[in-house]
Formats: sequence, C-alpha cells, structure tokens
Amino acid sequence: MSAPALAPMGTMVHCRGRPAGRMAWRSLVLLPFFLAAVSGNTVPFFNMTVVYVPEDLELGQRAFQLMAIDIDGDPLTYSISGPDAFYFSVNAQTGNVTLRNSLDRELLPKFTIIVNVFDGKNEAISKKLTIIVEDRNDNAPVFQNLPYETSISENMKLNSIIYTVFANDSDTGNASKVSYSIEEVIPDSRKNRWLFYILPNGSVVLNGSLDYATNTFYQLKILAKDGGGWLHNVLTFQQSSTYLSLTIRDLPNLDPRFLNEPYSGSVPENCTLGTTVLTVTAVDRDTGVNDEISYSITNASVPFAISATTGTITVSGPLDREQLPSEEVLLEVTAREKNLDIHGKVAQASTMVAVMVTDVNDNKPQFYRCSLPSCDFSTSAQNNFRGNIIEHSSSRLPVSNLSIVAHDPDKGINSNYELYLQGPNASAFTVSPTKIVGTGEVQLLVQDPSSVDYEISHVMVVQIIANDTGNPMDCCSTATVTINLIDSNDHIPEFPQSTYNLSVMENSPTGTIISPNITAYDPDSGVLGQITYQLLPESIRKIFTVNAMTGAVLVQNGSLLDRETRSIYYANLQAKDGGNLVGTTVLEITVLDDNDMAPIITGSYFISVEEGQNVRTQIQAIDNDEPGSRNSELGFKILPGPFSNNFTINAATGEMHSKEPLDREALEDERGQVVVTVEVYDHGVPQLHTLVNVTITVGDMNDNAPVFLNQSYEFSVFEDSPGSLVGEVEATDADRTEINSRISFLLQRGSGSSNFLIRSFHVEPGYYGGQLSVDPDMSLDYDTLQQKFFFLVVLAENTAADNMGDTANVSVVVHILDINDEPPTILPASLQDVHVSENGTQQGLVHMLVASDPDTNHSLVFEELAVTCFKGASSAGEVCWDWFVLAPNGSVLVNSSDIDYELCDRVVLTLRAEDLYTKKGNRYSQNETLRILITDVNDNTPLFLPILQTFVVVPEISPVDLQVATVKATDADSGLRGTITFSIVSVVLVEDNGVSRPFKNLFKVVTTPEQDSYVGSIQVANNLDGSLKGQYQVTVEAQDSEEPAHTAQTVLNIFTVDQSYRVRLQFTKTVDEVQSNSEKIKVALTTVTKAGVYVAAIQSIEDTRASQVEAKSVMEAYFVYSNGTALDVNQLSVCCDPLVLAELVNLGLAVIGPGEVVKPTRETELIGIIAGLAAFLLIFILIMTLILVLTTRSYKRKLSAMKALKAATTFSPAMAQQGAGIPGTNQYNAEGANPMLNLSLDPSHDLGFHEDSSSVASVNSLDENTVNAPGDNNLKAMQGKAQLTDPTDEEVLVAALNLKEPTKTAYINTTFTTTDL
Repeated sequence: MSAPALAPMGTMVHCRGRPAGRMAWRSLVLLPFFLAAVSGNTVPFFNMTVVYVPEDLELGQRAFQLMAIDIDGDPLTYSISGPDAFYFSVNAQTGNVTLRNSLDRELLPKFTIIVNVFDGKNEAISKKLTIIVEDRNDNAPVFQNLPYETSISENMKLNSIIYTVFANDSDTGNASKVSYSIEEVIPDSRKNRWLFYILPNGSVVLNGSLDYATNTFYQLKILAKDGGGWLHNVLTFQQSSTYLSLTIRDLPNLDPRFLNEPYSGSVPENCTLGTTVLTVTAVDRDTGVNDEISYSITNASVPFAISATTGTITVSGPLDREQLPSEEVLLEVTAREKNLDIHGKVAQASTMVAVMVTDVNDNKPQFYRCSLPSCDFSTSAQNNFRGNIIEHSSSRLPVSNLSIVAHDPDKGINSNYELYLQGPNASAFTVSPTKIVGTGEVQLLVQDPSSVDYEISHVMVVQIIANDTGNPMDCCSTATVTINLIDSNDHIPEFPQSTYNLSVMENSPTGTIISPNITAYDPDSGVLGQITYQLLPESIRKIFTVNAMTGAVLVQNGSLLDRETRSIYYANLQAKDGGNLVGTTVLEITVLDDNDMAPIITGSYFISVEEGQNVRTQIQAIDNDEPGSRNSELGFKILPGPFSNNFTINAATGEMHSKEPLDREALEDERGQVVVTVEVYDHGVPQLHTLVNVTITVGDMNDNAPVFLNQSYEFSVFEDSPGSLVGEVEATDADRTEINSRISFLLQRGSGSSNFLIRSFHVEPGYYGGQLSVDPDMSLDYDTLQQKFFFLVVLAENTAADNMGDTANVSVVVHILDINDEPPTILPASLQDVHVSENGTQQGLVHMLVASDPDTNHSLVFEELAVTCFKGASSAGEVCWDWFVLAPNGSVLVNSSDIDYELCDRVVLTLRAEDLYTKKGNRYSQNETLRILITDVNDNTPLFLPILQTFVVVPEISPVDLQVATVKATDADSGLRGTITFSIVSVVLVEDNGVSRPFKNLFKVVTTPEQDSYVGSIQVANNLDGSLKGQYQVTVEAQDSEEPAHTAQTVLNIFTVDQSYRVRLQFTKTVDEVQSNSEKIKVALTTVTKAGVYVAAIQSIEDTRASQVEAKSVMEAYFVYSNGTALDVNQLSVCCDPLVLAELVNLGLAVIGPGEVVKPTRETELIGIIAGLAAFLLIFILIMTLILVLTTRSYKRKLSAMKALKAATTFSPAMAQQGAGIPGTNQYNAEGANPMLNLSLDPSHDLGFHEDSSSVASVNSLDENTVNAPGDNNLKAMQGKAQLTDPTDEEVLVAALNLKEPTKTAYINTTFTTTDL
C-alpha cells in the first residue's frame, strides 16, 4: 500500500488545500524508515501550519482539508479543539473541515485551533493550525461622529465648504475605499437637487444661492458607498446613508412688508388736529433679524402726519372738503428699517393709504346770476338782482327777466336750506321753491296783484333769504331784488280764470296736449275782437307752446321736462286783440313726478374697527324724485352675502349695526375686511335701487396666547454630544397678524436647564417651532448622572403682547441615552410561516416581526435583504418581488393586489434587524428568513381546450353509453377549486332546412380526470332517431367545485348520418359466412373508399333478386369520413377498382345498392345459373387479362414508381385545393371533389403512374381518409391477404400509396370536400 504524497513542513494551505509537490516526497522518504527503526509503527504527522478561510463562507460549506501523513498507511481519525474550534466541524474519517459558525474578519481576523490526528495505535498527535480569515466586502461604510448638523448664513458664498462628513469601512482594499454622493435634498425641488454637491473627501459644498425666506432648513441625505469587493463570489458594493441637517441663519437682505394692504380710512372735515385716521403696520421680512421699522409720508403738502414708530396716521392741518381736489386723499407711506441691509442700502417699502374726507355742514347757501345747468359756482356770489313785471299781474305770475340760482356746496342733507322773503314789498310776492337741496333755480311770484300797482310805485324791492337750518352759526345769505313795474292798457281781452292750474307728466313726448283750449273774452267786435294767443315770457316757449287760434296748450320740447330740475312752470297766456290790446292769464303748469331717479348714495363707507367692538353706521341717501311721494320714499336692506347674517339694518332709516362684536380670528380674509352690500331702493313704480358696499376693516388685537401643539414633550439624546439637536417643540398663536402671532421660546430656569439651549424658528404665520439642543459648552456624562433624564419647562412668549403674561409653558423630559454596542436578535416566534390569500383579498398588515436588543437604548428597524419566489419546488423568478414590503417597524405589509397563487405559492424574505443607535460593534442581527405561503383562491374560470376533430354519429348503430364526442378543459386553481365537473346544458338539432329542434336527455357526459386537465366523454343517453337529418349542437358546461363557482361553456357540433346514406351490400354467401368474413370485407371496403365502414346489420334474404345472381345475405352499412361527409349508394357504385373488386367478389359480394331480391323460378333459376357461369367466366377472363397486362408492364411501372416516389416526397396535402362542402347536403362546391367519383383535378399533381393524360385520377384518392378503421397491424395483414398478381406491383403501390404510414385508426384528409351532412 503506497502512502500519499506529503506537503513540506510549513507550507501555506488554502481553504481547499493545495497538492504537495514531488520534491516534498523525496525530502521525507527516509523519515518512515527512521521511525520504524525506533518504534516499529510510525506516528502520523501534519504538514500544514496556516490555512486561509474567506469570511463569507456559508455554514456547512467546506473550509479546508486536514491531511496528515502516516507512513504505515494506518486509518486516521481527525479532530479539532481549542477555544476557537467551535467555528468548525470536522469529518473524523476524511478530515474535511466545514464551517459551523459564521466568521467575521473585522472581529477576529486571525486565530489558532488545535488539530489532532490518531492512527489507532500511537497516541494522538496535536498541532496548532493558524486560521487567517480572508476579507470579503460584508461591511457597509459607517458614518462617524453622528449626528451631522450645522448652521450657515444665507449669504454664504458659492463653492464654500459647508460641512465635512466621514464614513469608515472596516473592510480592506477597494472595499474600504468610500465615495460619497448626495441622494436627496429635503425639501425636494428641482432647484434644491443641484444646490449642494459633495467632494470625494466628504466635504459638502454650496453650489447655489440660499434664501432664508424660501427655506430655513435643509436636510441632505448623504450616501457612502465602498469601492466594491467579492461577497459570496459576487462583486458586491455596500452602502449606507445618513442625514446632514443645515439650519439657515437669516441676514438683513429683504425689504420690509406692509401687513393687511390695502389701507383705507375716513375722517370728517374741520376735525381737530391730531385726530387718528388709521394705523399701518410693516414687518421685517427677515424674520430672523426683525429690525426696527420707522414710518414716513412722502407726499408733499398733505394735511396728515404719521408716527415714525407706531405707523398711526393723524390729521396735521385744517381739512376743508370743499377746497380739496377730491374728497379722497391718497397718502404714500414709506416703511424703513433702522439698519442698512447687507448691501449697505436702506431697506424700505411703500404703500398707498386712501383717506376719505367726509362732509360737515360748514357752508351757507349763496345766490348766483345764471341759469342751470350753465352756472359756474367758482365765481363770486351776487347779492343784487333786477327784474320786471306788468302791473296788476295775476297771482303766481313770475317776475320776468330774473335769473337767480341758489347753491350750497355742502353734500347730502348738509345742503338743505329754506327760502323766504323780507323787505317793504315782501307781502306782494312769494318765492318759489321754498326748500332746495344743494342747487336750484329761484323765482319771484306775484302774491298780491293789487299791490303791484304802477300808479303807486314804479319800482318794488324785496330780499330773498336763504337759511341753512342745519348751520345755526353761519346760516343765511340775502339777495336783494329790484322789480320794475310795466304799465298796461284798458279793454284787454279777459280770461274766465285768472289762473289755470295745469299739469303734465315729466318726460312727456313733444306734442302732448296739456289743455285742449283756454280762451279769453274780448267785448270788442270785428278785428279788434279777434284774439290770438301766445305764451310769455318768450323763454317758456322752448318748453311749451300754444295754438294761436284755439288756445290749446301743448308740450313743445318734452326732453326739457324734468321735475327734478324744475317742478312748476309759470307762464302768461297772452290774448291779443286786433288793436294789440292784450289780456293775460296765469298758467301754473305742474310737472308731475315720474319715478326716473334712482336713489343717490351720499358718502362712502369704509369703516375701521378693532375686534371685539360693535359696528354702527348710518347709510345716507337721497332721491331727487318728488319729495313726500312714494317715488322718493327710501328703504334699506342688506343683500345676501358671506356676512349678511352678522348685521342688521333699519329698513326705514338706514341705520346698520352688527349683531355681535366682531372677531378678527373668525375672518378668513387676510386683511380682516368684511364687505356688506346694502341696497337702497325707492317705492315707486318701477322700483329703482342703488347698491353700496360697506367695507369694515377689523383690526387684530393681541387677544390670544400661544398654545403648544402637545401637552408635553419627551426627547432623548446621547451622552457626550455637545451641540446635538434634542428635539423640537411647536406652538401656535391664533392672532391673525404676524406681529401679534409671533412667538419666541425660552427655557425656564431650573435644575438642568443650563445644559440646554433653545432657538426659535418660523414655520408659517402663527406657527413657530423651538429647536432644543445641548449647550455646545456642556458635556453630559451618562455614568455620573444620578437621574438619567432632565425635566425642563419651555416657555412660549408672544413678543407683541402688551404685558409679558401672554405666555404658555410645556414640560419637556430629555432622556440621556447610553452608547449602544450589542447586536439585535430577531425572535424565532415571529419567524413562523405566514399564510396570505392571493388576489389582494388580504390587505395591509399580515405579520409583525419582533426583535430584541439588550442595550439600554436602542432603535430597531428591519431591513429586507432579498426576496425569493417559488412555485412548488421550482424557482418562480422575480414575479413576487413587489408583492410584500417589510416596513422598518417589522410590519410585513401586502404591497400588491396582483398576488397570484398560480404564479408563485411561496415567498421567502431574507431579512435582518438593525440597531440604529449602535455606536460600537455589529449593528445587524443574523440574517433570517420568513416564509410567506400563498393560499389559493378560486379565481380562475375553467378553460376549454381547442377541439381539432369533427364528431359524427350514426344513430342507427349508436347504442346507449356509446361515446360520440369528447371535450377537455383545465382550471389553473388547485384542490377543489380546480376540480371540474362537466354537464350538458342543452341539445339542439339543426335540420337541413334550418329548423332548430331542442331535445332533452339525448346525451350525457362523463367526467374523467387526467394529468393537469379533465376530459368530458359525451355519450348517448337515449336511442337516437335515425331518420333525422342535420347536426346536433350540444352545449357543454364546465364548472369548478368551490364557491364562488366559475363556469365556462362550449358548443359541440355532432353531425348525424341519417338512413338515406345506408348502403345495402348483397352477398352470395350465407349470413354466417359473411359474419365470419366481416372484418375482411370492411378492410377491403375501407381500402377502396378511404372511409370508415359502420355495419348496421347482416341478415339473410329470401326471394330477392339483385341481378342474375342469387343473394343469400345482405350487409347494411354506412361509409363515413372524419370530416363529416358520407357516401351514398350512387357514389359507392362508382367504385370499380378491379383489384379490390376481385377481393370483394371472392368474399361473396354480388350487388351494391338497395335493389330488391326475389326468389327465382325454376326457369329463371336455370337462366341465372347459366348467366352466373357466364359472368364468372367473364370475370375470370378479365382478371387473367389484367394480370397479364400488369405482368407485361411490370418493368415500366417500377420506373414510374420511382418517379412517383420522388414526387410524393415533395407533395403535401396542404398543397391540394381546399373546398368547403355545403353543410347538411349531399353536395359539394367546385373547388373540391368526392374521392370516390374520380373527378379530374389539377393535373399538375399527377404522381406519374400513367404516361397518358387520359388515365389521370384524382390525387385525393391517394390520401388516407379512414374513419375508425381497423388498427394499423390488422390493416396491413388484410392488405397482405389481398395479393396482387405481380409482387412487384405491390412494391410499386406500397412505395407510392403508403409514403405516409398511418399512425392512428382514424384518418383525416384535409383536401376532401365531399358530401357534408
């Protein structure tokens, strides 16, 4: 027995061992002889000192081979020992060492075990073996000095280094080289993705501009990736990520902003200096700076001033609404920050403030010499006027040539005043009108005609007093009117009335008759008594006219009739006689009011009020329609709107007030404005109205204290982490303005509060946060702390509060965490199999994994390492990779509704747990697997497989339980869900004439399971009627066996061969002989027809006569093809193949057809015998002649057969013409031919059996169309018995006709288009 080759001492051996060299054997060849001389049996020894084992070697895999040398060739037993021997297992007989416990080079790169070998005779030999663990890339980079956070100013320069991160990878080589990248920037946006980049050394660099107003905080997800290395024989790249928190420090780089724009207010004219109009507020948009704001008005020469500190606008000069260019004064207010911005410029902003100066009754009415509407009231008023009137003019007759207009520049009700007369002649006249609003024409009317006497006085003087009753301090103006009297003549025409009171509707069209006739009486006769009429004064003729002959008064120009301009016209109707003496009467024409004036709103309504107060205001309006009438009677109402239910208005007076105090926080409008629409309407017909908006600006009061979002906060922070972020508290203030809702946070003095700092930051209006962090100058030691937590009180203070009592407080508990150094463990109980139903029937959480960690503080998360999909014992690829998701908290969630048992029935998740707080050692648990078993659901419908064959039934020979057709179906579900049962839904016979007839219980179906499918055998259930022609349409249903059951249906067409296709074959043999030869007969018939032969009956016949041959029996049969066609007696009679005919004659065939056979008489019997002998002799001669011909042509036919063989190898039935038969008939179309009729087809398909074209036969006759023919072996045996005369002929025919050997008992020739049923 030869010893194995030995390795030299000290040779380095890898995990799989290395073969020793031939030189090693030569160097030790004398050692066994030396040992044998000493002890007689040498001890074995090891020739290995070091082995290398990769750290990613999986449990159970071969680590290395122990190989000891024994010169004696004794069987050796191996073992290992030592403190670190638990890592391996050794096969005592082979020395093959496998891994029992996982290796980790980072924890134990090198160790030593004791290897032992025992030869069974000597003492065991031991030796130290050094194990060197080879590095594999099994560690991801680990970020050091976490957490990463810093603050930077918003104007940091481009390409400045913000922060430097460092990740250490404990692997070696390329696997320890770490590269960095920024994977995510929060908040996420297209700009932020390119705002930072990171250098290879971990330095984060600014790549864009920062803006505190846009973002105050960024969080960068930084990815550390090693250079890659081998792990489990796969090039693997490990990576890890962490977050860098960047806080942006605000700088003064933004202009201030005004709050609650636009600004509008109102103030009455003549108000005292210092009256407050409104207050504007601006804030520094640099919320982190919040510089002091000062205000100023940049308009020149405006009677308003503004407080530089508070923004309150007051009246600084006298206000006279009538002297202002507009009652609305626009002020440009500028807000400036105290300090210059970062560019050295003044930070300022401007806004426009609209101040409405409201009217005060501070002007008295004045008189002007003009006519409306062409008066210029900017000129000086007049006090002296002159006019004239004829003496003794009738009462109410106006003084002529007198144009007086009274005007009060005040507005609305402040412009109401009264008119009355004074002076020595005041009793002779009256003034009209007696009341005027604003502006109106003034007339003097004769009141006492007797006092107007030229003989008494040529001139009369009166004073018109205009008295503003609403202004008692400066009420009145006086106009002195000098009236010249005109003397009149006697014998004037006289009117029956001195005054006629007429009326006309304003806006009446031109030509409207006011009075049909007003006539005067003149006692004079002749021409002197002829009277003509005209109106005086001449100015009245623009408006009215009179018919000179009849005295009818009409409207001259209706467009000038406006009651609101002038309500009464006075005119003299002059009657002139032929002597030019005139008489007059007074026409008092009252213009009746038409409701054509909508109400006029006086003033504008912009109201400012502090929240918590009620609003009350008076809507002022006038209507210039007739005073005291329904046309000028006004009503007020509030139109529906968002705030209409918060106010009420007096419908008669227009006094509006709020139902309850206003709350600024209840308003959604940022400016705090409430707009209420008031409709002022009159009561005329049609009713007219005017809308006015009442805008109420509700000022915000600081009436809400800050509120913390949580009742308490609890945070934790690692020991020895100065400057680390502890957590954030959040508080809100319900006040609506930024200045009133601003919050700052501070720590209440107490035990431990000096260890922490808090910084306020703005989240959104009224929403602030406070970042609590460890004081950078303090270091917390977990071991020296008696209590492992601090109890702090955080105060939230409203910086705009008038008193410092508007604060809120919240308790904050800060736990100090110990350093984490133990790996987590996944509990085995949570790794048990999970069952989940397919198709999304289960959603959400399906399992919860549980892990534990012995550390005092830990944060365990789960990580999915791999997903493996199985279907049975085979892999299912990647189909299940997105079916489930493992959440960090250990929740296994359904992630897809596409879970399909038929694709995958077992999902294996490879996972591990990670302790996020681990500072030292391994942070990961061992890799574990969780099996998720998919439960099948009945979600698949049975599927019928395609039917490729035609089904035919011959009713006459189809007994009960005969199979006539089959169906096959599959169901992808499992168990009962995929078990299929067939049933027949309906049977309909479609007859040749198209009529459909339903049948019941005609067929039945038997279900049989096969591998992966089910077969339904359609069988005859009752006797079929052989006289029916057509096809049965059988609807078969497949149903699975579990609720909810699924069904599918298919329709089978079963062609029926009726009795018209039954052929009678008469034989001269007896019934017994025919029955014994029936198989031979069927083979012969099948050979010639290529059809399936179905024998219906074999019986004896008596007294029948088919021809001149006596028939002893008859065989009734059907000839059917697999494509649903059959041969009738006429088509079968064409068959005249001499060879087959000879075979059939030998078998006793006498007559083909339905001919009647009768028993012959003695005379005919003798004639029949003679005729039969003659026929037999004729047939014998024919056969002998045929044999002779075939023999003489044998050589030529062999050559033809070789040619045919070559042609047949290239001929496919698919090349033949296809032609569909006409279903249900015995007809066929012109594209095909019945194979039994020898109709000529395309001669290009001739196989070369004949040299002349006259003998070309149908190619179809060479195809195999046997239906249910005997088996192949039986058929060959029958064909062997039907010997041809010349054996070479059989060789030729076999070569030509049997090129394609049949492999089934049924044949289908796709080129047949014969008689369809």
